[in-house]
Amino acid sequence: MSTPGVVIVSVVACTLRGVVRHTTFRYCLDPTVEQQAVLARHAGAARFAFNQSLRAVTTALSCRRTDPNVVVPWSGFDLINAFNAWKKTADAGRVFVVDADGVAEIRVTGLTWRTEVCQQVFEEAAVDCGRALAAWSASRTGARRGRKVGFPRFKKKNGGPPSFRLRNKQRISGRSAIRVGDTRLRSVTLPSIGAVRVHDDTRRLRRLLSKGRGKILFATVGFRGGRWWVSLNVEATELHPAHHHPTRAEQDRGGWVGIDRGLSAFAVAATADGREVARIKDPPKALAAGMRRQRRLAKAVSRKEKGSHNSKAAVARLGRHHRKVRDIRWHFLHEVSNALVKTHDRIALEDLHVTGMLANHRLARAISDAAWAEFARMLRYKQAWRHGDIAVVDRWFPSSKTCSTCGTVSTGLTLSDRVFVCPRGHRLDRDHNAAINLAAWAENQHHGHDHDRREGFARARDPQAGGPVINARRQDGPGPHPRVGETSLEDAGTDAHPTPGT
Repeated sequence: MSTPGVVIVSVVACTLRGVVRHTTFRYCLDPTVEQQAVLARHAGAARFAFNQSLRAVTTALSCRRTDPNVVVPWSGFDLINAFNAWKKTADAGRVFVVDADGVAEIRVTGLTWRTEVCQQVFEEAAVDCGRALAAWSASRTGARRGRKVGFPRFKKKNGGPPSFRLRNKQRISGRSAIRVGDTRLRSVTLPSIGAVRVHDDTRRLRRLLSKGRGKILFATVGFRGGRWWVSLNVEATELHPAHHHPTRAEQDRGGWVGIDRGLSAFAVAATADGREVARIKDPPKALAAGMRRQRRLAKAVSRKEKGSHNSKAAVARLGRHHRKVRDIRWHFLHEVSNALVKTHDRIALEDLHVTGMLANHRLARAISDAAWAEFARMLRYKQAWRHGDIAVVDRWFPSSKTCSTCGTVSTGLTLSDRVFVCPRGHRLDRDHNAAINLAAWAENQHHGHDHDRREGFARARDPQAGGPVINARRQDGPGPHPRVGETSLEDAGTDAHPTPGT
């Protein structure tokens, strides 16, 4: 069971070379038995380098308690230098050598297996450790919003999905280290690993690269659901102008469409004048539909002896089930978000406090299955790609409790009330009423700031997309990439591929 290449969400970044998009192409790999061992070796090396970098930090912090002059490697650059210096020392590896006279001596070898993997794996793991430390420090000082981030922990061999990252360095010959369709059309070439077969169709990415409208920045290889996957982060030019929304006049305050997200109806879109333009009533609810099978597979895992072959097989079956649920959900979200973004240039969304809603244990599973936050993220970056506008309505705005006809607020509305009844006698569907209020709020609050908001989207960075990797060694980075042209009509599609039958 596998999933075709999926264009995953990304951002629009404003650079000196113009407006570009950072998007990701994810493919399922079909490596040989030998290549599977090589990929697992690289993933283990990444885990080892991360743990060693974190160990260097904790050791330095312990020594600093008695000696304040001890320098603690903290940034990714410092951690790379510390690991490169450590991997050649006696602490990394040494052997006893006995000569013909019976005299034994210690010979320093360092990490004897360091030449068997790409050195970028060590560097990128050290950069990841530096990012984790920076996130913990920012969360501790209050510079990072959201939940508190704990101090980084050591990675276990079976503690999570193994993965590693490689940069696309430019070689002396001019060829990129990471190439797609080099030896065969469905293949990806990785440094120190070679050409690996790809299960999915790479036509869209190959067309983008061959026309000079995109460049691969780095590749992330991971093992999930019993299969190896590669995610290629691509810097591409913006969409073709034919896919952009027409520019509205400054005095034009109409055209806003409010989208109310819910559980009985996944999304209801309506304009400020009361016209309902879309209603998605039957989401797949992949988690709820597969809960019976998930429980059976989870019980099978608990019955197996931990560490045995049967246990590993049961864990793999459970992982494949989780991946299938995720793919169904993402495919549905891509379809809905594409349909809304392509037909509406101004969208108003409510700033839902999803984390707080998950505290309701009766609705937590349904809310998680709906993936409201992921749906909003897709709408944001896809609307930014097409030069549209997104208005984020204030979280405390009573969109469901306010009458869209007269503006009266009904304080007695409960979750079970699916029809809004105004104290003055007006009756309207609850979700439809909320969508109208969201559109009206956007018209009243966001008039005259379209250009500023669009520029803000161009400068915004999506925390899940990550963007270009922070290269500690700048000369090894992807380097400047001139903007050659705009993405053609064939390259501009963001539709998700249909999931094949399993």
